[in-house]
Formats: sequence, structure tokens, C-alpha cells
Amino acid sequence: MIAHRGACGYRPEHTLAGYALAARLGADYLEPDLVATGDGVLVARHEPEISGTTDVARRPQFADRRRTVVLDGVPVTGWFTHDFTLAELRTLRAVERLPRLRQHNTLYDGRFTVPTFVEVLDLRARLSRELRRPVGVYPETKHPTYFRSLGLPLEEPLVAALRRAGLNRPAAPAYVQSFEAANLRRLRRELGLRTPTVFLTSAAGGPYGDSRSYADYLTPAGLVDLSGYVDGIGPAKDQVIARRPDGTLGAPTGLVAAAHQAGLMVHPYTFRAENEFLPADLRCGADPRDFGRAVAEQVAFLRAGVDGLFTDQPDIAVLARTAAGAHHRADGADAGN
Repeated sequence: MIAHRGACGYRPEHTLAGYALAARLGADYLEPDLVATGDGVLVARHEPEISGTTDVARRPQFADRRRTVVLDGVPVTGWFTHDFTLAELRTLRAVERLPRLRQHNTLYDGRFTVPTFVEVLDLRARLSRELRRPVGVYPETKHPTYFRSLGLPLEEPLVAALRRAGLNRPAAPAYVQSFEAANLRRLRRELGLRTPTVFLTSAAGGPYGDSRSYADYLTPAGLVDLSGYVDGIGPAKDQVIARRPDGTLGAPTGLVAAAHQAGLMVHPYTFRAENEFLPADLRCGADPRDFGRAVAEQVAFLRAGVDGLFTDQPDIAVLARTAAGAHHRADGADAGN
């Protein structure tokens, strides 16, 4: 199970405290999204724009850093990691990104700094020793074409950090993911990345600057082509099991079988326990903040054959894995009688 931005259902996302909690709740992998500072250091933030995940908007000394940039063809206004040195970024504190839904997490606003990728790797190693089991890391390169255009490439420091940590090898507890196929090709072919890679997809659009859509990549021929330089796909979960017009959970689309046929793993995203994010038939009550039948949703995907999943609440994913395993054992027992 992959801890999406740490245990971000319980702590502000991309904080060392959130990653540590995720591992202790049973996560197999910690997922840091990687962006670059102005002095070229990889840090864990979901986006280069940080007004929603830090207190930068309340820091008068940085008021003049607010500006608009064109990010992958879209104008975005705010404060950006590449306009700060690491030392400056260290003065900021993390805040909850979804305070309306996760009010409990606001208790931790202002308590945690923005971690570097090296710090996440060091924490991973410490947690592996503490828990006496491998705790993996699953970094995502965020907007790699954009950062390369700024002279702040993500790929080279990522590979260097994985190599120093002993994770640039096929059997290491690590994956590298990206929404840009060209980024993954460069990592594998030009930079010698040996860590398994995963191509992320969404239900619409395509990689920035790419003539192919995500739908093109997920055809049988597209999946075979992907298998030449990636080890798996990370689709949006509705691409694995679509929802019906009334918002209820539908039937598997066949993507898992097609990916497996091409030799690719499938790790869909993102599983969240709140009603806001669940299929209509798995919600409990009318409050979007309340937890619904999240275990049932994840069991359905595991029974559909996915090889792992991204989750905001790792403990719930562990429960789902146990429940799905019990179901498979029962099926096996019934088949033998």
C-alpha cells in the first residue's frame, strides 16, 4: 500500500510526521511529490505553488514573491518553490490543504517544515530499522518539463539521491512515477535509472507537450509500447472501475487485465475515506467529511486485480488488503470442496 503524500488523511501532507505515521500504520511505500527550490534542491510538495500547503501567504517578508507563471500551459498565481532558496523555504510551515474536509488536521498547522527528498530517504531508512521491515519510497517528479525549462531539472538529482541511498536497483524498495512519459524515458535511457518506474494517467488529456493522449497510451498497443521503458501504470481509479451515471461504483473496465497482459503492474490513485470522495453507494450519511465504506471500495479494486493502491489513510488500506485476502482464501476453499 502506498501512502499518498504520507498519511495525509491524518496529518498535513508531505511532512516527515505524516510519512512516519504512514509507515507505522502499515504503509509499504511513502510517496513524496518532488519539486525544486531556486537553488536546485528537491523538496516534497504536491505542486510548485505552495500557498495551499504552507503559511507563505501570511509571511509579509515574502509578499513580493507572489506572481503568475505559466505552468504546463496554464496561468497559475501564487508563490512558487523555485522562487525560494532552501533556507528561505525552511522558514515556512506546512498547513492542511483541505481544512474544510479535514478540520482535525488543522491542529498541526504551523508545526512542520517542508522536507527535502534526502530527509525523506533518511527517514525511510530509519523507519525500516525501527519497524524491522522494508519501508519503501515512491517519488513522483512533478512538472519535470517545466522545471527543466527553468534550468532546475528534477531527474538528475533524483537519480543521484536514489543512488546514494542504495535504491537505484531493480530489487530496491522504490518506484519512480511521473505523468510525463518522456520524463520516464529519459530517466531510464539517458540517466540509467534502474529503479522500477510507473506511468501515471488520468481520464482526460495527455502528458504536457506530448502528441499522444493518456487514452492512446492505455490501448493494447500503447501498453505494449510502455512496457519497453516502464514497469507499471498508475491510472486514476475511475479508469479501473468506472462509476455509473448515478455515481455508484460500476464494473471493472478491463484495464487491469490489459496491463497485466503487457507485463505492467497497476497502482491506481487516490483512495480516500471521506464521503466526498467515495462512490454514492458507499457513502455513510450526508456529511462530506464523514468516513464512508472506504474498505469496501478498496476491496472491490483489490478483487479486480490491482497490484497496489495510493491511499490517504494507510490503515484503512491495510484493513482492505486483509479483507480481500480473506475473500480470496474463502473462494479457494470453496473451489476445492
